[in-house]
Amino acid sequence: MTRRHRLADDTGSTMPLAIFFGFLSLVLILLVVSTTSLYLERKRLFTLADGAALVGAEAFALDDVRLTDSGLRPTLQSPAVAAAVESYIASTPAAAFDELTVERSESVDGRSATVTLSSWWRPPIVSLLVPRGLRIEVTAVGRSVFS
Repeated sequence: MTRRHRLADDTGSTMPLAIFFGFLSLVLILLVVSTTSLYLERKRLFTLADGAALVGAEAFALDDVRLTDSGLRPTLQSPAVAAAVESYIASTPAAAFDELTVERSESVDGRSATVTLSSWWRPPIVSLLVPRGLRIEVTAVGRSVFS
């Protein structure tokens, strides 16, 4: 075989391409799986925070309802909101969350309840491209309205 004939022969040249694209596909699959897992975990945590904010927004006694120019308005107190949120979190099966923490549960304006929850997210497949975990935090606001 001459030198010119060996350079024109492309036998075995697809193997490096196949290895490269196989590796690239594996990396993309791992990133998509981890990103989807993080998105779903954040949605689950936000759903829990939304329910806690709703419970906190309804943590008022009938004596706290006042008649204003725009109708009946409840007045929320931060200790009552915090107690209702803690009770809700304790009664909800939150074992699926890793290190679930109530960062904030209060009523800033006396009309709405603000709840901030945080939890650790762990990727389903640990790799060099994805961190071992991230702390995710969500905030939900709930308001009671009489109509």
